[in-house]
Amino acid sequence: MTETESAVLSAADALVSAFARHDRDAYFAAFAPTATFLFHNLDHMLEDRAAYEEEWALWESRDGFRVLGCRSTDRQIQLLGDVAIFTHAVETEISMGGETMTNNERETIVFSRDPAGRWLGVHEHLSVRL
Repeated sequence: MTETESAVLSAADALVSAFARHDRDAYFAAFAPTATFLFHNLDHMLEDRAAYEEEWALWESRDGFRVLGCRSTDRQIQLLGDVAIFTHAVETEISMGGETMTNNERETIVFSRDPAGRWLGVHEHLSVRL
């Protein structure tokens, strides 16, 4: 694994770990403010990080949403200069409305290296894993 691949994987690990802990601040800090999000459970794209933060807050207040854990497997990284595409299978345990459920999904996160050298998510696409 190259140094760049290791850096991208570290960024992905930090993002997944924050999500698994339901650490909103650390999770959203892993994304650029202009990041976009496309989720299979929404009928529209979230056009920036702020829109996703609003949606997350709605899930928490309306549905009692809480991430209880997350496991990332089948991880791959494709490098394209200062852009990296990270794909993985993700098994997430959540609580909604007081009930615990497990989601099995595939996720693509596009990372971009900022001027300071930090890898930030700029696009996330989540789909159902069949």
